[in-house]
Amino acid sequence: MYNQLEYDILIIGSGAAGLSLALKLADHSKVAVLSKEALIEGATFYAQGGVSAVLDKHDSIESHMQDTLTTGGGLCDPGIVKYVVERAQESIDWLINIGVDFTRSDSNSEDGSPFHLHKEGGHSHRRIIHAADVTGKVIEMTLESRVRQHKNIELFEHHIAVDLITTNKLIKNKNRCIGAYVLDATRQNVKVFKAKNTVLATGGAGKVYLYTSNPDSCTGDGIAMAYRSGCRIANMEFIQFHPTCLYHPSAKSFLISEALRGEGAKLILKNGSSFMERYDERQELAPRDIVARAIDHEMKRLGHDCVYLDISHKSKSFINKHFPNIYKYCLDLNIDISAEAIPVVPAAHYTCGGIMIDKNGQTDIASLYAIGEVSYSGLHGANRMASNSLLECFVFAHSAFKDIIKTSTKDYKLVTIPDWDESRVTNSDEEVVVSHNWDEIRRFMWDYVGIVRTTKRLHRAHHRIKLLQSEINEYYGNFRITKDLIELRNLAGVAEIIIESALLRKESRGLHYSTDFPITDNDDIPKNTIIKTNNPSKDYAA
Repeated sequence: MYNQLEYDILIIGSGAAGLSLALKLADHSKVAVLSKEALIEGATFYAQGGVSAVLDKHDSIESHMQDTLTTGGGLCDPGIVKYVVERAQESIDWLINIGVDFTRSDSNSEDGSPFHLHKEGGHSHRRIIHAADVTGKVIEMTLESRVRQHKNIELFEHHIAVDLITTNKLIKNKNRCIGAYVLDATRQNVKVFKAKNTVLATGGAGKVYLYTSNPDSCTGDGIAMAYRSGCRIANMEFIQFHPTCLYHPSAKSFLISEALRGEGAKLILKNGSSFMERYDERQELAPRDIVARAIDHEMKRLGHDCVYLDISHKSKSFINKHFPNIYKYCLDLNIDISAEAIPVVPAAHYTCGGIMIDKNGQTDIASLYAIGEVSYSGLHGANRMASNSLLECFVFAHSAFKDIIKTSTKDYKLVTIPDWDESRVTNSDEEVVVSHNWDEIRRFMWDYVGIVRTTKRLHRAHHRIKLLQSEINEYYGNFRITKDLIELRNLAGVAEIIIESALLRKESRGLHYSTDFPITDNDDIPKNTIIKTNNPSKDYAA
């Protein structure tokens, strides 16, 4: 029992959702926060746009709700949409109170807000509060500063969860989560983290695709672990591709914020002609699924590697004021966005599906919560509206906090948990297997399960992932685990769920577009695609 630690709350993930919850809980509980990289190295840090909220006197809760429902393609839960949108203002107030410095409006602003507000795709009003074009970075660094100062929060960087520990696996009792096995990637040993409540805040699964705006940490860990433990996973066919990622050999995954289009940037072809007017009357401000498919179609039609985003009609001072980070980053690559168009391509950006939760963030398993991108709350439906994602993090962090505090008074007896068993495994001498399989999954997911899908390509992908799963499981069973192997196992599991979800949907809706089923089925009530394992994992050995 040497490597066993016990806390009131275990939070797996250190983005906006995880750190917000940790900060709220820390005055009441002993909290452990796991981060598999450095604390701030997650998707939140790279979020440029902002947080959606009704802050303009010309805007309304009803308008924000309707925009969200329209963008969500008939699959949003209206009750959840109302719940989240109504709590946006208090989330913004909380962020301001902890020190987040949002960009102020000009003194002559007529919208009634002291803050500058962007307008983004799908929104009928300016309602995106932001910190220049580095909103996520400012929020994440503010949260990091606060959590590092709190005596009841213990931070574990470079720690990656291997699997959840549930009573169902140990004593065949009511299925309740009591912690997780965790690999300390620095010391290469597996620890037991016991907890009365465990929270998954691990983000999405963008790295399942070859091209993504997400950082390397987004490998679907929380979704895969929850699935193996018996949670329902919903709507994983809806992967949002951000229409505009920088196309440049030196730019790994740099996002060009939708806010540029909100300020009048135009999508153009190599010859300078615009094209969005042929696809949607809202043109550049159509929802992301429409814009991404339009770009994808134009690239394939013309055989071009990219299209271009042009904001050069705006003054250099305007661009520097509102988009200083994008301007500098592009300039370092010899692209002056005040004088020339930006080469852009779509890339996997956001996982709209995830672990099914209620309005408190509670999953199917008692004492296990999921908040942020890892979850499916019903807010996004078949397509996330821009800047609703960070809002979801803060609202559900607060609702989970209230529920955990309410239930934490119960005297839960944590059962005896065995240490991680490595007695039957050896060190790997074939690490190339991991890197090869990782690369193959990401390539066929991009080619076969991308922006536009066919049934034939989906079946090819399903066949490949089944073969790779057997290879990975054999490898996992014979060798000591590493961070790369854990991520590969999770990546493969999530890829399989995405493929199976896509095969189950016999229509095109939101982010899922199939040339074999191009029509949205409006004759029936839209249904969620729900995947659940019939055989929750029983073994705790490597």
